[in-house]
Amino acid sequence: MNTPRHPLASDALHKFLLLHRHLRQVARQMDDQGLRPRQFAVLLYLLEQDSATVSEIQEYLYTSTSTASTIISQLEDAGYVTRTRSDEDNRVVNVQLTGEGIQITQNTPLRGIALLRRRLDTLSEDRLKMLDDAMSDLMRLMEVDDSE
Repeated sequence: MNTPRHPLASDALHKFLLLHRHLRQVARQMDDQGLRPRQFAVLLYLLEQDSATVSEIQEYLYTSTSTASTIISQLEDAGYVTRTRSDEDNRVVNVQLTGEGIQITQNTPLRGIALLRRRLDTLSEDRLKMLDDAMSDLMRLMEVDDSE
């Protein structure tokens, strides 16, 4: 394994690995509660929005429609959400939290990506631009395609 020679590169790698470990730990804790992080993200989104369409949830998760539908199905099977067809357009499916979904969402501490989503807007535009540039650099260095 190559270790970065520059001290700042080494510090950056260390921080990246800490974030990675933290996100894995959060995912394990969510698993212990019977939730996956993306499922929890959908529950939080619905708590904030009251209801959403499958395509709105898909956009929020930055994922495919089929993946969003799978996550919604899992949440529906667990009794956390309901799906209903729109009265105006039968092709549109609205998703809403059930009472149980509201309860688990409100009782689960905000951590990981959910906390990041909430707090990113507290940064100044300059800091957000710097962060966005740094993330773009990381994606390029790790050969991560923007469409993944």
